[in-house]
Amino acid sequence: MRGEPGTSGRSAADRSGVAGGRRARRLALGVLVGAVLLSGCASTGGGATAVTVTDPSRLTRSGFLSDYSRLAKTSWGGGIECWRDGGLQAAKYDKVLISRILVSLKAKAGEEPMVDPSDLKMLTDYFHGALVNALKPQMAVVTEPRPGTLVIRIALTSLVPTQVSRSVTGTLIPYAFVAEAGSGPATGRPAGSTPYLGETGMEMQFVDAAAQTVVGECRDTEIGRKYAAEMDSGTAGAAQTWASGYVNSFQAWSYAKNAFDKGSLLTAQRLAELRRPAP
Repeated sequence: MRGEPGTSGRSAADRSGVAGGRRARRLALGVLVGAVLLSGCASTGGGATAVTVTDPSRLTRSGFLSDYSRLAKTSWGGGIECWRDGGLQAAKYDKVLISRILVSLKAKAGEEPMVDPSDLKMLTDYFHGALVNALKPQMAVVTEPRPGTLVIRIALTSLVPTQVSRSVTGTLIPYAFVAEAGSGPATGRPAGSTPYLGETGMEMQFVDAAAQTVVGECRDTEIGRKYAAEMDSGTAGAAQTWASGYVNSFQAWSYAKNAFDKGSLLTAQRLAELRRPAP
């Protein structure tokens, strides 16, 4: 009886191992396809915001903010550091002006930062749009300062795309996800993250348009998570979060977009809390 092509010199055990590897690869591809299909139902809200997480060890100090020494971890931001003027009266602002977003590409040791200019425009336009959508239900978004305007200045201080080829390779290796899923803490990264996933550093400054004084500052660096789940949100929420994180790992800038969505939502929520009249 003839064997499979290329297997005539192999033992039965060898042939079984080859077949098992093929089945495992087909299973991995099936999982990938399923995740892509699931992502059609996923959104950037709810549990899906957990596909990126703040990494306090990677917070940047680009020089964009006025005083980094007064920043402190917030009780509401999951690792985000902020400061605000003690005399801030947020309720007096009913308009917001989002300044042109700046980008600072800082080289890491032994690395040369390289980003396609068209990607930078796409990312800054996306972030600006996300902020507008998050803020306009509570404040008028203006393009020039008027009375009662709060100016938001933003610098993207670290932009690292996902290395898609490495993510695909890991998926095709049988059981590689087991090692990947636990690699975050071992490599100094958040749980569920891997060294080839995207990173997004942001520094934000809030300025009183009339007085031209800084009334608040924040910084955050979000890390992508390929294997993320928020069990507190229930089975459906955890499945959505897992699907979003997994699919994002196969797209270069998806984690950055998710970080922008998350940052915009938190900014809008925090401003709403500060502007709310005291009970």
